[in-house]
Amino acid sequence: MKGIKGRLTANFIAVILISVIILEVLLIYTVRQNYYGSLSGNLTNQVRISADMYSKYYSDASLEENILYNVDAFWNQSDARVEITDARGNIIMDSLGVIPSSSEPKYDVLAALEDRQGEWVGTMSGSKVMAVAYPLKSGGEIVGALRLIASADAIDKEIFATMRIFIAIGFFVVLAVGLLGIFLANTILVPLKEVTTAAEGMAAGNFQIRSRKKRNDEIGKLSDTLNYMADEIIKKEALKNDFISSVSHELRTPLTSIFGWAVTLQSKELQNKETLNDGLSIIAGESERLTQMVEELLDFSKFTTGGIKLKCKNVNLSRLLFYISKQLSPRAERENIEFSVAYPEDLPDILSDANRLKQLFINILDNALNFTEAGGNVSFQAKYSGNIFTFTITDNGCGIPADELPLVKEKFYKGGGAGSKNGIGLSICDEIVSLMGGCLLIKSEVGKGTAVTVKLPKEVFPNDQ
Repeated sequence: MKGIKGRLTANFIAVILISVIILEVLLIYTVRQNYYGSLSGNLTNQVRISADMYSKYYSDASLEENILYNVDAFWNQSDARVEITDARGNIIMDSLGVIPSSSEPKYDVLAALEDRQGEWVGTMSGSKVMAVAYPLKSGGEIVGALRLIASADAIDKEIFATMRIFIAIGFFVVLAVGLLGIFLANTILVPLKEVTTAAEGMAAGNFQIRSRKKRNDEIGKLSDTLNYMADEIIKKEALKNDFISSVSHELRTPLTSIFGWAVTLQSKELQNKETLNDGLSIIAGESERLTQMVEELLDFSKFTTGGIKLKCKNVNLSRLLFYISKQLSPRAERENIEFSVAYPEDLPDILSDANRLKQLFINILDNALNFTEAGGNVSFQAKYSGNIFTFTITDNGCGIPADELPLVKEKFYKGGGAGSKNGIGLSICDEIVSLMGGCLLIKSEVGKGTAVTVKLPKEVFPNDQ
């Protein structure tokens, strides 16, 4: 009974068994009440008819005289045993012809002598009987009691026979329900075992396996969930592999340049001042690229593990945006891209992390510049309204295909464009915005450009602050 199948079957049988027992007890009780009620009704009708006959036609004579001369009127009309008692409850006539020794009157006789119909069920001469007593009246006074006694043994035999039939039916019902319970348990467990087998295969690393959905129920939904999970894992695994490949490629390029120039500078024939300066400049530049890539990877790792904590203070946005403009303008000029930063003079301060804001905006602007060709333009606008800052970065570059747009903020995703890098820049931006309680929206159209909108509250209150 440790398995689900055993527990389901046992619980199912237990519920049915209790229900059958309760139902059979009620049925047997009802049958008994019907049998005894029928016997009681017959005896009651007969005893009343006899008592009424006595009151109407025989009450002029004494009870003893009536017993002596008219006794047939009392007991020949009934198959039951007839007893007549006097006003004190003593039996003065018995249809069996035997007057029992004096004893305390039974409940039914006492009730009749109190002008009520009495009924008693008990044992008499070793047999179970039912007795009904009714008062005999003469001139309005109770002169005795008429008692009819019928055997209940035949009724008990009928009740016992009926009870055996009910028990047999109940046994077969429980047996049938038990078999049905096993069948119903199998209808649940077989699909569940198939889902479990599929889950075990996925746990072992086989994400190509799929759980077959047979019904649109909870187990069917579980199958859908497992299959969706496997698809997502395959997708994430592919993105991760692409990410590792991309990062490896980007790391190889600067490392190759650094190694090549290091070997070149070791050569005595090439150690003139101009070559030395060129080599050291390239080594410094490539080392800076490597440092930025490593910092980006570290940031990504901290964001995914929840290790990034915002250091919030009042930030002068006007000064921050001016700094970003100065930092990126030389690059835009070098690449022949028109770059503009616009914001109102009365732009209020924001309570946030200045370094993360710089990282957020520079990452987005870096993407915009990467995907905008010479002669294009990139604009950065800031607005404030209703305690919400809205930052919009637009470009007229190549744009993002509609099928890639929902994926660009996912971790490891690297677009198909030539300017795509390692696939973690926008995911970090999205994490920063979420950490600041804002939202990042991207709209794009192939061949027309991209617009990135960042909405941030005026005050950021991280959970750890």
